[in-house]
Amino acid sequence: MTQAAPVIAVVIPCYKVGRHILSVLANIGKEVAIIYVVDDKCPEGSGLLVQAQCHDPRVRVIFHDINKGVGGATISGYRQAVADGATVAVKIDGDGQMDSGLIPMFVHPILSGHADYTKGNRFFDIELLTSMPRLRLFGNSVLSLVSKVASGYWDIMDPTNGFTAIHTTVLKHLSLDKLDERYFFESDMLFRLNVTRAVVQDIPLEARYGDEESSLNIARVAREFPAKYLGRFAKRIFYNYVLRDFNAGTIELFMGGVLLLCGTLYGSWHWFISIYDGIPATSGVVMLAALPILVGFQLLISAINFDIANIPVRPVHKLYQPHP
Repeated sequence: MTQAAPVIAVVIPCYKVGRHILSVLANIGKEVAIIYVVDDKCPEGSGLLVQAQCHDPRVRVIFHDINKGVGGATISGYRQAVADGATVAVKIDGDGQMDSGLIPMFVHPILSGHADYTKGNRFFDIELLTSMPRLRLFGNSVLSLVSKVASGYWDIMDPTNGFTAIHTTVLKHLSLDKLDERYFFESDMLFRLNVTRAVVQDIPLEARYGDEESSLNIARVAREFPAKYLGRFAKRIFYNYVLRDFNAGTIELFMGGVLLLCGTLYGSWHWFISIYDGIPATSGVVMLAALPILVGFQLLISAINFDIANIPVRPVHKLYQPHP
């Protein structure tokens, strides 16, 4: 039985990109079958502009009655791509920062069965970072480290990169209605993908910056992201090491946490008593406090090593495809 050719769809969230969206659409190659332009209540009327001036038959415009954010716009495009039978959904921004000529590079690992989700990585080559502002470089480095811990993808950098591609079979098994609709969308996507055991692969990408206007609120990010990352981390640990599986990592994490907590509480209590009474703690008391702390710390290190080795390596979209 001959398999149908894969259908590649591109999703472009649009908000304040009126100056760039037409050139972005013009540069998308023929390998793409469908292009979804999602007008996220754009004050510049990007969707109407595309309808009036873009005559590419591949382009379909989706309008939002309210602004949902980049995540909400992307989700709308994802839903339509699934409904239209697309094989892979690629997400790029409409501000011209991303080279659409790289789309085949993002799609190939998915179609070849090596990945479920690909994303851009501006940190892959040091030479590619020359155009990135230093403050943004530092911020992305910190977010990458935090995202590794929260998402469980220890081999992934640049978690907020918006150039991505995903197999629609995986999209069908994600809770799209639970995804964060604002700027935490890409990081939240990594958490959801890890829970489904999807394989994620980085694609080298050069940082490109022009005259586009960013609506990212740095103060809001600094205020909201830490709690969101902590929440996703707690959920991931519960889902992967308690609810769905019970393994060596579970034992190391539980025993390490208990021993570290007990040793810390015991040592702190006797340290307080020794200061209050003016009597130094005995060597036995010190050992009873130090030993659980040391053993607990070692177990937690082992749990981290187990988590690093537990990165998904078998694409899940192949599991749901019918065998010939």
